[in-house]
Amino acid sequence: MAPTVMGGTSGNDIWGWSDGEAGPEYALMGLNTGTAFVDVSNPEDPVFLGRLPTETEASFWRDIKVYRDHAFIVADNAGAHGMQVFDLARLRGLTASRTFDADVVYREFGPAHNLAINEETGFAYAVWTDTCEGGLHIIDLRVPTNPQFRACHAEAPVHDVQCVVYRGPDVEHVDREICISSNEGHVAVVDVTDKSTLRTLSSIVYPQFAYVHQGWLTADHRFFLLGDEGDETDFGVPTRMHVFDVSDLDAPEYLYPHELETRATDHNLYVRGNLVFAANYSSGLRVLEIGDLANRELEEVAFFDTFPQNDDVDLWGAWSVYPYLPSGTVIVSDMRNGLFVLSLP
Repeated sequence: MAPTVMGGTSGNDIWGWSDGEAGPEYALMGLNTGTAFVDVSNPEDPVFLGRLPTETEASFWRDIKVYRDHAFIVADNAGAHGMQVFDLARLRGLTASRTFDADVVYREFGPAHNLAINEETGFAYAVWTDTCEGGLHIIDLRVPTNPQFRACHAEAPVHDVQCVVYRGPDVEHVDREICISSNEGHVAVVDVTDKSTLRTLSSIVYPQFAYVHQGWLTADHRFFLLGDEGDETDFGVPTRMHVFDVSDLDAPEYLYPHELETRATDHNLYVRGNLVFAANYSSGLRVLEIGDLANRELEEVAFFDTFPQNDDVDLWGAWSVYPYLPSGTVIVSDMRNGLFVLSLP
């Protein structure tokens, strides 16, 4: 589905929502002009339901997450945009597309580059805002239509972050709320359990880093997989996925770069079970199977090129992917070519 069909001229982030385990499934696609809502329950016939316009001005960067059937939307380089809150129940029963208004707008920051939500605790982590020196801006979402500022972690600007209740092999930190952030120049591990006493546990860099962009934990919380948005350009290397052993959160270890058989710049990746779904700009979606990562067992098993125009080292093509819909449908956002609705073989 092209961006123009959804009321924009370019696409960016994507997230998904299922109305119950067996209910309709939706793509929430970021556009330069706002956020589009698309019913993807029938993957072969997606239906555009409408758009929530940007709160201020058009933006190349938008980020969307979901908690308790509400979408939370931020934008970068869009002035005093804040965080839009949209009740996704409003999509139920729609038969014609429309333009929506936000239910609530959180205004404790203006721009934000990214947003993470720990659905288990109900806290959101906005990053690269005009507050907290660009670090973690922490918001209590447990009443979704009444978000409340809780704390800042301002040790370093953060580009992207994942926050979880940790259940990995490091027994000292089990059941603590842990954020692993990609901070442009390093990866940081932060304990955010007590919002009044936030603690950086460790930080780590790696050889030939250029722009530490985004990453995701494996399902067992033992490894962290990272995409560097600049190493293919700066060092002339193939597409790389960097692998860290984080079984000791106080002393994570960099293991190796896994190289793909492409040269495209990588962007956003997510882990579902033993599969990694990576949106790699001009080479589209790449799906890798995780084996024994300590022994370099990581293998590409599927791909779909959303950007057949070229495979250049450039910042055009697949922006992001959402692989968590209950049906197994995978949705991908491409900056120029729009929304793709896919099924794994």
